[in-house]
Amino acid sequence: MASLSELTQKKVTVGSFNLAPPFKLEIKNLDIEGLAKADYISVAPSVIGFILGRTALNEVIALKPELTYERFPPKPDQAIGASSGSAQAKKTPSVVKNLIIKRVIIKNGRLNFVDRTIGSEGIKITFKDIDFTLNNAYLFPRSVITNFDLKGRIPWQDGQEEGKISFSGWLNLFKQDIKAVLKIEDIDGVYLYPYYSSWMDMGKARIEKAKLNFKSDIEGVDNNLVAKCRLELTDIVRKPRSAEESEDKAERIASAVLDIFRALNQGKIVLNFNIRTKMDRPEFGFANIKMAVEDKISKARGSGVISAQDIISFPAKLMQGIFKGATDISKGLFDGASALGKELQKTAEETFRR
Repeated sequence: MASLSELTQKKVTVGSFNLAPPFKLEIKNLDIEGLAKADYISVAPSVIGFILGRTALNEVIALKPELTYERFPPKPDQAIGASSGSAQAKKTPSVVKNLIIKRVIIKNGRLNFVDRTIGSEGIKITFKDIDFTLNNAYLFPRSVITNFDLKGRIPWQDGQEEGKISFSGWLNLFKQDIKAVLKIEDIDGVYLYPYYSSWMDMGKARIEKAKLNFKSDIEGVDNNLVAKCRLELTDIVRKPRSAEESEDKAERIASAVLDIFRALNQGKIVLNFNIRTKMDRPEFGFANIKMAVEDKISKARGSGVISAQDIISFPAKLMQGIFKGATDISKGLFDGASALGKELQKTAEETFRR
Protein backbone atom coordinates (compact mmCIF):
# COMPACT_ATOMS: atom_id res chain seq x y z
CA MET A 1 0.00 0.00 0.00
CA ALA A 2 3.04 2.25 0.09
CA SER A 3 2.70 3.09 -3.62
CA LEU A 4 -0.98 3.99 -3.14
CA SER A 5 -0.09 6.25 -0.24
CA GLU A 6 2.62 7.90 -2.34
CA LEU A 7 0.24 8.38 -5.27
CA THR A 8 -2.57 9.94 -3.20
CA GLN A 9 -0.37 11.71 -0.66
CA LYS A 10 -2.78 10.38 1.98
CA LYS A 11 -2.53 7.89 4.84
CA VAL A 12 -3.71 4.47 3.62
CA THR A 13 -4.92 1.65 5.87
CA VAL A 14 -6.15 -1.83 4.91
CA GLY A 15 -8.01 -4.40 6.99
CA SER A 16 -6.75 -7.36 4.96
CA PHE A 17 -5.06 -8.08 1.63
CA ASN A 18 -5.44 -11.54 0.10
CA LEU A 19 -4.72 -13.43 -3.11
CA ALA A 20 -7.68 -15.64 -4.06
CA PRO A 21 -7.68 -18.33 -6.77
CA PRO A 22 -7.29 -18.39 -9.67
CA PHE A 23 -5.63 -14.97 -9.62
CA LYS A 24 -7.64 -12.32 -7.82
CA LEU A 25 -6.54 -9.64 -5.39
CA GLU A 26 -8.97 -8.94 -2.55
CA ILE A 27 -8.83 -5.91 -0.27
CA LYS A 28 -11.08 -5.45 2.74
CA ASN A 29 -11.73 -2.26 4.71
CA LEU A 30 -9.63 0.06 2.56
CA ASP A 31 -9.37 3.62 3.90
CA ILE A 32 -7.56 6.44 2.11
CA GLU A 33 -7.74 9.20 4.69
CA GLY A 34 -10.22 11.95 3.74
CA LEU A 35 -10.48 10.70 0.15
CA ALA A 36 -11.97 7.22 -0.22
CA LYS A 37 -12.87 4.01 1.55
CA ALA A 38 -14.50 0.70 0.69
CA ASP A 39 -15.71 -2.39 2.51
CA TYR A 40 -14.43 -4.70 -0.21
CA ILE A 41 -12.50 -4.44 -3.47
CA SER A 42 -11.50 -7.27 -5.78
CA VAL A 43 -9.24 -6.95 -8.79
CA ALA A 44 -8.84 -9.73 -11.35
CA PRO A 45 -5.86 -9.04 -13.64
CA SER A 46 -5.61 -10.44 -17.17
CA VAL A 47 -2.58 -12.64 -17.69
CA ILE A 48 -2.94 -12.39 -21.48
CA GLY A 49 -3.01 -8.63 -21.25
CA PHE A 50 0.26 -8.59 -19.34
CA ILE A 51 1.84 -10.91 -21.89
CA LEU A 52 0.85 -8.44 -24.61
CA GLY A 53 2.48 -5.60 -22.67
CA ARG A 54 -0.72 -3.99 -21.38
CA THR A 55 -1.94 -3.39 -17.87
CA ALA A 56 -5.20 -5.28 -18.23
CA LEU A 57 -7.88 -6.08 -15.67
CA ASN A 58 -10.67 -8.53 -16.37
CA GLU A 59 -12.87 -7.28 -13.56
CA VAL A 60 -12.92 -4.74 -10.74
CA ILE A 61 -15.60 -5.02 -8.06
CA ALA A 62 -16.15 -2.50 -5.26
CA LEU A 63 -18.71 -2.95 -2.48
CA LYS A 64 -19.82 0.07 -0.46
CA PRO A 65 -17.10 2.38 -1.75
CA GLU A 66 -17.26 5.99 -0.58
CA LEU A 67 -15.43 8.81 -2.34
CA THR A 68 -15.15 12.42 -1.21
CA TYR A 69 -14.33 15.12 -3.73
CA GLU A 70 -13.81 18.75 -2.76
CA ARG A 71 -13.77 21.58 -5.27
CA PHE A 72 -11.80 24.66 -4.22
CA PRO A 73 -11.55 28.10 -5.83
CA PRO A 74 -8.39 28.28 -7.95
CA LYS A 75 -5.50 30.19 -6.46
CA PRO A 76 -4.10 33.03 -8.59
CA ASP A 77 -0.88 31.15 -9.30
CA GLN A 78 -2.78 27.94 -10.13
CA ALA A 79 -5.23 29.57 -12.52
CA ILE A 80 -2.45 30.33 -15.00
CA GLY A 81 -0.88 26.90 -14.84
CA ALA A 82 -4.22 25.12 -15.08
CA SER A 83 -4.61 26.16 -18.71
CA SER A 84 -1.71 23.98 -19.74
CA GLY A 85 -3.15 20.55 -20.37
CA SER A 86 0.12 19.13 -21.72
CA ALA A 87 2.01 19.89 -18.52
CA GLN A 88 -0.60 18.01 -16.52
CA ALA A 89 -0.59 15.10 -18.93
CA LYS A 90 3.15 14.56 -18.41
CA LYS A 91 2.51 13.83 -14.75
CA THR A 92 0.09 10.98 -15.55
CA PRO A 93 1.66 7.60 -14.75
CA SER A 94 2.42 5.60 -17.91
CA VAL A 95 0.57 2.60 -16.46
CA VAL A 96 -2.70 4.57 -16.68
CA LYS A 97 -2.14 5.36 -20.35
CA ASN A 98 -1.98 1.65 -21.18
CA LEU A 99 -4.80 0.46 -18.96
CA ILE A 100 -7.57 -1.92 -20.06
CA ILE A 101 -10.52 -2.66 -17.78
CA LYS A 102 -12.99 -5.16 -19.20
CA ARG A 103 -15.63 -4.74 -16.49
CA VAL A 104 -16.22 -2.52 -13.46
CA ILE A 105 -18.98 -3.19 -10.92
CA ILE A 106 -19.80 -0.83 -8.05
CA LYS A 107 -22.57 -1.68 -5.59
CA ASN A 108 -24.06 0.54 -2.90
CA GLY A 109 -21.51 3.30 -3.49
CA ARG A 110 -21.49 6.83 -2.13
CA LEU A 111 -20.05 10.08 -3.48
CA ASN A 112 -19.71 13.21 -1.36
CA PHE A 113 -19.22 16.33 -3.49
CA VAL A 114 -18.23 19.43 -1.52
CA ASP A 115 -18.16 22.66 -3.55
CA ARG A 116 -16.07 25.25 -1.71
CA THR A 117 -16.47 27.76 -4.53
CA ILE A 118 -20.06 28.54 -3.49
CA GLY A 119 -20.80 30.79 -0.51
CA SER A 120 -18.73 31.15 2.62
CA GLU A 121 -19.13 27.55 3.81
CA GLY A 122 -19.65 25.81 0.48
CA ILE A 123 -22.36 23.29 -0.34
CA LYS A 124 -22.36 19.50 -0.02
CA ILE A 125 -24.22 17.20 -2.40
CA THR A 126 -24.28 13.48 -1.62
CA PHE A 127 -25.04 10.66 -4.03
CA LYS A 128 -25.83 7.38 -2.29
CA ASP A 129 -26.99 3.84 -3.14
CA ILE A 130 -24.91 4.07 -6.31
CA ASP A 131 -24.95 1.03 -8.58
CA PHE A 132 -22.60 1.36 -11.52
CA THR A 133 -21.40 -0.93 -14.30
CA LEU A 134 -18.87 -0.20 -17.03
CA ASN A 135 -17.69 -2.48 -19.82
CA ASN A 136 -14.61 -2.19 -22.05
CA ALA A 137 -12.62 0.81 -20.87
CA TYR A 138 -9.49 1.21 -23.00
CA LEU A 139 -7.21 4.02 -21.88
CA PHE A 140 -4.92 3.98 -24.88
CA PRO A 141 -5.41 4.80 -28.60
CA ARG A 142 -7.93 2.24 -29.81
CA SER A 143 -11.47 2.67 -31.08
CA VAL A 144 -13.63 0.74 -28.62
CA ILE A 145 -17.21 1.26 -27.46
CA THR A 146 -17.45 1.60 -23.68
CA ASN A 147 -20.89 1.01 -22.18
CA PHE A 148 -21.92 2.37 -18.79
CA ASP A 149 -24.96 2.48 -16.55
CA LEU A 150 -25.36 4.37 -13.27
CA LYS A 151 -28.24 4.67 -10.82
CA GLY A 152 -28.36 6.35 -7.45
CA ARG A 153 -30.25 8.53 -4.98
CA ILE A 154 -29.70 12.06 -3.68
CA PRO A 155 -30.72 12.80 -0.07
CA TRP A 156 -31.28 16.56 -0.10
CA GLN A 157 -32.51 17.42 3.39
CA ASP A 158 -33.78 15.47 6.39
CA GLY A 159 -37.46 14.73 6.08
CA GLN A 160 -37.52 15.65 2.38
CA GLU A 161 -38.08 13.30 -0.55
CA GLU A 162 -34.85 11.95 -2.01
CA GLY A 163 -33.86 12.66 -5.57
CA LYS A 164 -33.12 9.96 -8.13
CA ILE A 165 -30.35 9.96 -10.72
CA SER A 166 -29.69 7.71 -13.72
CA PHE A 167 -26.98 8.04 -16.34
CA SER A 168 -26.48 5.47 -19.08
CA GLY A 169 -25.13 5.17 -22.59
CA TRP A 170 -21.90 4.56 -24.45
CA LEU A 171 -18.73 6.42 -25.34
CA ASN A 172 -15.65 6.01 -27.48
CA LEU A 173 -12.67 7.54 -25.70
CA PHE A 174 -10.42 7.31 -28.76
CA LYS A 175 -12.83 9.01 -31.18
CA GLN A 176 -14.28 11.16 -28.38
CA ASP A 177 -17.84 10.21 -29.30
CA ILE A 178 -20.66 9.74 -26.83
CA LYS A 179 -24.39 9.09 -26.66
CA ALA A 180 -26.08 9.04 -23.28
CA VAL A 181 -29.15 10.06 -21.30
CA LEU A 182 -28.96 11.78 -17.92
CA LYS A 183 -32.04 12.03 -15.69
CA ILE A 184 -32.34 13.66 -12.29
CA GLU A 185 -35.76 13.55 -10.66
CA ASP A 186 -37.09 15.34 -7.58
CA ILE A 187 -34.40 18.01 -7.45
CA ASP A 188 -34.62 20.23 -4.35
CA GLY A 189 -34.38 23.72 -5.81
CA VAL A 190 -34.23 25.32 -2.35
CA TYR A 191 -31.20 23.23 -1.33
CA LEU A 192 -29.34 24.33 -4.47
CA TYR A 193 -30.23 27.99 -3.91
CA PRO A 194 -26.60 29.06 -3.16
CA TYR A 195 -25.77 28.39 -6.82
CA TYR A 196 -28.18 31.03 -8.14
CA SER A 197 -28.58 33.36 -5.15
CA SER A 198 -26.66 36.11 -6.93
CA TRP A 199 -29.44 36.59 -9.48
CA MET A 200 -32.52 35.51 -7.55
CA ASP A 201 -33.76 36.35 -4.04
CA MET A 202 -35.76 33.31 -2.99
CA GLY A 203 -36.58 34.79 0.41
CA LYS A 204 -38.19 37.91 -1.01
CA ALA A 205 -39.96 35.82 -3.62
CA ARG A 206 -41.44 33.81 -0.70
CA ILE A 207 -40.49 30.46 -2.24
CA GLU A 208 -40.52 27.78 0.45
CA LYS A 209 -40.25 24.68 -1.71
CA ALA A 210 -39.37 24.04 -5.33
CA LYS A 211 -39.08 20.60 -6.91
CA LEU A 212 -37.72 20.04 -10.40
CA ASN A 213 -37.00 17.26 -12.89
CA PHE A 214 -34.09 17.37 -15.32
CA LYS A 215 -33.37 15.34 -18.44
CA SER A 216 -30.52 15.66 -20.90
CA ASP A 217 -30.04 13.77 -24.18
CA ILE A 218 -26.30 13.90 -24.77
CA GLU A 219 -24.61 13.36 -28.13
CA GLY A 220 -21.00 14.02 -29.00
CA VAL A 221 -18.90 13.52 -32.11
CA ASP A 222 -15.19 14.22 -32.39
CA ASN A 223 -15.10 15.90 -28.94
CA ASN A 224 -17.97 18.28 -29.80
CA LEU A 225 -20.76 17.59 -27.34
CA VAL A 226 -24.37 18.82 -27.49
CA ALA A 227 -26.72 18.22 -24.57
CA LYS A 228 -30.42 18.79 -25.25
CA CYS A 229 -31.81 19.63 -21.83
CA ARG A 230 -35.29 19.87 -20.36
CA LEU A 231 -35.92 21.35 -16.92
CA GLU A 232 -39.43 21.22 -15.48
CA LEU A 233 -40.70 22.79 -12.28
CA THR A 234 -43.08 20.15 -10.96
CA ASP A 235 -43.99 21.62 -7.58
CA ILE A 236 -43.63 25.02 -5.95
CA VAL A 237 -44.82 26.15 -2.52
CA ARG A 238 -44.94 29.83 -1.55
CA LYS A 239 -44.67 30.99 2.06
CA PRO A 240 -48.02 32.25 3.34
CA ARG A 241 -48.32 36.00 3.81
CA SER A 242 -50.19 37.50 6.74
CA ALA A 243 -53.02 39.98 6.17
CA GLU A 244 -50.77 42.80 7.37
CA GLU A 245 -47.98 42.03 4.88
CA SER A 246 -48.03 43.55 1.42
CA GLU A 247 -46.85 41.72 -1.68
CA ASP A 248 -43.14 42.33 -2.17
CA LYS A 249 -41.82 43.46 -5.56
CA ALA A 250 -39.70 40.32 -5.86
CA GLU A 251 -42.76 38.18 -5.21
CA ARG A 252 -44.69 39.96 -7.96
CA ILE A 253 -41.82 39.48 -10.43
CA ALA A 254 -41.52 35.76 -9.55
CA SER A 255 -45.24 35.31 -10.09
CA ALA A 256 -45.01 37.19 -13.39
CA VAL A 257 -42.23 34.98 -14.70
CA LEU A 258 -44.05 31.80 -13.68
CA ASP A 259 -47.23 33.02 -15.37
CA ILE A 260 -45.33 33.76 -18.57
CA PHE A 261 -43.89 30.23 -18.62
CA ARG A 262 -47.29 28.68 -17.98
CA ALA A 263 -48.76 30.73 -20.82
CA LEU A 264 -46.03 29.58 -23.21
CA ASN A 265 -46.15 25.88 -22.25
CA GLN A 266 -49.84 25.05 -21.88
CA GLY A 267 -49.83 25.48 -18.13
CA LYS A 268 -46.49 23.76 -17.50
CA ILE A 269 -43.34 25.49 -16.26
CA VAL A 270 -40.80 23.98 -18.66
CA LEU A 271 -37.46 25.19 -19.94
CA ASN A 272 -35.81 23.52 -22.96
CA PHE A 273 -32.26 24.52 -23.82
CA ASN A 274 -29.09 23.18 -25.44
CA ILE A 275 -25.57 23.13 -24.04
CA ARG A 276 -22.60 22.97 -26.40
CA THR A 277 -19.31 21.99 -24.82
CA LYS A 278 -16.34 19.62 -25.17
CA MET A 279 -16.35 15.97 -24.19
CA ASP A 280 -12.88 16.08 -22.67
CA ARG A 281 -13.62 19.31 -20.77
CA PRO A 282 -17.39 19.51 -20.19
CA GLU A 283 -18.65 22.79 -18.74
CA PHE A 284 -22.09 23.44 -17.31
CA GLY A 285 -23.34 25.87 -14.69
CA PHE A 286 -26.50 27.53 -13.45
CA ALA A 287 -25.64 30.46 -15.72
CA ASN A 288 -26.75 28.20 -18.60
CA ILE A 289 -30.23 28.06 -17.09
CA LYS A 290 -30.32 31.82 -16.48
CA MET A 291 -29.36 32.50 -20.09
CA ALA A 292 -31.99 30.02 -21.31
CA VAL A 293 -34.71 31.81 -19.32
CA GLU A 294 -33.68 35.17 -20.79
CA ASP A 295 -33.50 33.71 -24.30
CA LYS A 296 -36.92 32.08 -24.00
CA ILE A 297 -38.64 35.32 -23.02
CA SER A 298 -36.71 37.28 -25.65
CA LYS A 299 -37.72 34.86 -28.42
CA ALA A 300 -41.33 34.83 -27.26
CA ARG A 301 -41.41 38.62 -27.42
CA GLY A 302 -39.67 38.79 -30.79
CA SER A 303 -41.88 36.15 -32.40
CA GLY A 304 -45.08 37.73 -31.17
CA VAL A 305 -45.95 34.83 -28.87
CA ILE A 306 -46.34 37.33 -26.05
CA SER A 307 -48.76 39.98 -27.24
CA ALA A 308 -50.51 42.84 -25.56
CA GLN A 309 -53.63 40.69 -25.22
CA ASP A 310 -51.60 37.84 -23.68
CA ILE A 311 -50.12 40.13 -21.07
CA ILE A 312 -53.43 41.79 -20.25
CA SER A 313 -54.99 38.35 -19.78
CA PHE A 314 -52.48 37.49 -17.05
CA PRO A 315 -53.58 37.99 -13.43
CA ALA A 316 -53.38 41.42 -11.85
CA LYS A 317 -50.18 40.45 -10.03
CA LEU A 318 -48.43 40.09 -13.40
CA MET A 319 -49.49 43.57 -14.46
CA GLN A 320 -48.35 44.97 -11.13
CA GLY A 321 -44.99 43.25 -11.50
CA ILE A 322 -44.28 44.36 -15.05
CA PHE A 323 -46.09 47.63 -15.63
CA LYS A 324 -44.96 49.53 -12.54
CA GLY A 325 -41.88 50.59 -14.46
CA ALA A 326 -38.15 50.03 -14.64
CA THR A 327 -37.52 50.83 -11.00
CA ASP A 328 -39.68 47.99 -9.71
CA ILE A 329 -38.27 45.47 -12.14
CA SER A 330 -34.66 46.45 -11.68
CA LYS A 331 -34.96 46.03 -7.93
CA GLY A 332 -37.07 42.89 -8.05
CA LEU A 333 -36.36 39.21 -8.04
CA PHE A 334 -33.46 39.15 -10.46
CA ASP A 335 -31.05 41.35 -8.57
CA GLY A 336 -31.76 44.66 -10.22
CA ALA A 337 -29.43 44.53 -13.16
CA SER A 338 -30.40 41.08 -14.36
CA ALA A 339 -30.97 40.74 -18.06
CA LEU A 340 -34.20 38.89 -17.40
CA GLY A 341 -35.64 41.90 -15.65
CA LYS A 342 -34.65 44.01 -18.63
CA GLU A 343 -36.33 41.56 -21.00
CA LEU A 344 -39.57 41.78 -19.05
CA GLN A 345 -39.38 45.55 -19.22
CA LYS A 346 -38.75 45.42 -22.97
CA THR A 347 -41.68 43.04 -23.41
CA ALA A 348 -44.07 45.50 -21.84
CA GLU A 349 -42.63 48.57 -23.57
CA GLU A 350 -42.38 47.13 -27.07
CA THR A 351 -45.78 45.48 -26.90
CA PHE A 352 -47.47 48.82 -26.36
CA ARG A 353 -45.41 50.50 -29.09
CA ARG A 354 -47.02 48.22 -31.69
